Amino acid sequence: MKVAMVSEHANPLAAVGGVDAGGQNVHVAGLATALGALGHTVTVYTRRTGPEQPPALPLAPGVVVEHVPAGPAEPLPKDELPPHMPAFAAHLARRWRSEAPDVAHAHFWMSGTAALTAAAELGIPVVQTFHALGSVKRRWQGAADTSPPNRVAVERDIGRRAAAIIASCTDEVTELSDMGVPVGRVVVVPCGVDLTLFRPDGPAMPHEDRNGYARVLSIGRIVPRKGIDTIIEALRHVPGAQLVIAGGEPGDGEPLRLRASACGVGARVRLIGSVARADVPALMRSAQVVVTVPWYEPFGMVPLEAMACGVPVVASAVGGHLDTVAGCGVLVPPRRPRVLAKVLRDLLAHPGLRASLAAEGVRRARSRYGWAQVATQTESVYRSLIGGRLDRYAAAGG
Repeated sequence: MKVAMVSEHANPLAAVGGVDAGGQNVHVAGLATALGALGHTVTVYTRRTGPEQPPALPLAPGVVVEHVPAGPAEPLPKDELPPHMPAFAAHLARRWRSEAPDVAHAHFWMSGTAALTAAAELGIPVVQTFHALGSVKRRWQGAADTSPPNRVAVERDIGRRAAAIIASCTDEVTELSDMGVPVGRVVVVPCGVDLTLFRPDGPAMPHEDRNGYARVLSIGRIVPRKGIDTIIEALRHVPGAQLVIAGGEPGDGEPLRLRASACGVGARVRLIGSVARADVPALMRSAQVVVTVPWYEPFGMVPLEAMACGVPVVASAVGGHLDTVAGCGVLVPPRRPRVLAKVLRDLLAHPGLRASLAAEGVRRARSRYGWAQVATQTESVYRSLIGGRLDRYAAAGG
């Protein structure tokens, strides 16, 4: 099967941790690699962001990343990309006219507009994964939402035109239904985790703390909606803990340093900046608990990776966390530092409870969220759309 993945701003080759580089990059890379391992040919189309980028680069066996010339060859915030989507779509159409894929899989709403435009004249089925919905972002961010004003309307149109929509969690199905998207074409396929990298055995990053504090870890992009300020405020009421914050670009952490000082916990908050992905498991294994309490979260890769590493998780009861963390971690309401503080005190005081949650998290991650399983589920969606063109796969049990 020839699969075209469209991921306009999230390059699977990019370093994770920047403002517009996070879970979607990891998802596209993991899914494309796993589909390649199943024997499919995958081309990931992403926008060129530098003049030095070659037209194409290999990602994994069977997987190539193509850099699409659409707009200036420089990094741009994703909310500034819509004007460049017609050029992106035109490039896709040219490529697909010469070598049509069996299916196109668009990641994020702008990719959906480009993929649907390019595929329309060629009859190529388009699968859409939104990763985040504008309606949810607007609900939580209000006036701070920098998305284009028409984003919600465009997402509704994409949801009605795409051949299938892959939702990453059950909560997203409800959101899509509320938007008027036909739920009969929505299939829940979760994000995955690299179980060879994220595992409970292996080294743990050494503690540099000499005071005997328990380590509470927050890792991910440093943006307001991730709720890191909530963890800092909770730390005031967890005297035996040190908070380690990983992620972000240089300078991103300064507001958090000021917040920590204002809360009187500056000495117990460490900002260590971006961590190489290969080093993330060791960092996670060094923590007594991983905390991720965003206001909203379309899926949430961090808790799943921590679970796979055998580290107990405290997460906000939103979005994908309701599927992944419920029953094997602790869910708390977002933006409630005192509730979070109580949960952290209880967990840090009871190592047996932490061990039980850690073991259950490993079981959950391994039984449901390996990339091979996620790729197989995604492959089934593709095959359901292209039917007779892949009779040989159907005959083999597809």
